[in-house]
Order: sequence, then structure tokens, then C-alpha cells
Amino acid sequence: MRVGDANGRVIPHCGGVKEIGSGIPVTYVPARNTIFLSYALAWAEVLGSEDMFLGVNAIDYSGYPDCRREYIAAFERMANLATKAGVEGRSKLTIHTPLIHLTKAQIIQRGAALGVDFALTWSCYDPTPDGRPCRSCDSCVLREKGFAEAGMPDPASR
Repeated sequence: MRVGDANGRVIPHCGGVKEIGSGIPVTYVPARNTIFLSYALAWAEVLGSEDMFLGVNAIDYSGYPDCRREYIAAFERMANLATKAGVEGRSKLTIHTPLIHLTKAQIIQRGAALGVDFALTWSCYDPTPDGRPCRSCDSCVLREKGFAEAGMPDPASR
């Protein structure tokens, strides 16, 4: 049995990439990347860092508004207005998004080249009772597609 969220919505499951809906999905977490970036911004200023890195992706993704380049650029502008270092002109913060324009296959290939153990990763929104990926939510389907296009088996699907 699939359990719904606080609003009674159930994680969508599909039979393939073509069945993934358009628009912002029910798996959207309000302000998720804003929260992550806010904490990172505070820590970056404490450290005196001018660079932050975020692994968002705008290609082959489920439509989250905070994974778009426009959002990242707006947050970067705000960060430079909202920090002591920015106001005093001592530094200019840059948010780097090295994965934003890569396909899932390209991200997987890059991870493999860097030695990522993909058996330690998974992307499921609705794991089975024993903690395994469901293999049919949007995230699992997009991950499977990425591994297939990268020509690699997905260790999480075994």
C-alpha cells in the first residue's frame, strides 16, 4: 500500500519515462534548495569562501523550480546583497552548478570516471518496505534511463 503525504497525495509511479507527468510533481519539497543554500551561504561567509557548489540538474529532471539556472542566479544576487562580505565589497560569492546542463547519463559517466561507488547511492522517492528502490517512481525511472544511456548497469536495481 502506498501512503500519501500530508495532503493525501501519493508518490506517482509510472511504467517509463514517457509516462512522467509535466509540471511540478508532488515530490517537490518547498524551499528545499533555498534552505540548503542559506546554510551553505552562512558557512561560506564564516569561512571567507567566495564559491559555493550545488548539484542541481535542469536536464532530465522532474520539474523542480529550484533546480533552474534562473533560480540559482537570483539566489546568487540575493546572497551578494545579504552578506557582510558582499555589502562591504570584500568578495563576490559565486554559486557553481557543474551538473546543471548535463544529462543523467553524463552525470553518471562523470561519477564513474571519478570512482563513485553507485551501489551506495539511490534516488527513490518511495522505497519498498525493506528499503529497496521501488524502480517505478519518477526518480527511479529517470535514474534507470540515465544508467541505460550511459551504458552501465545500475547497482541499485539488482
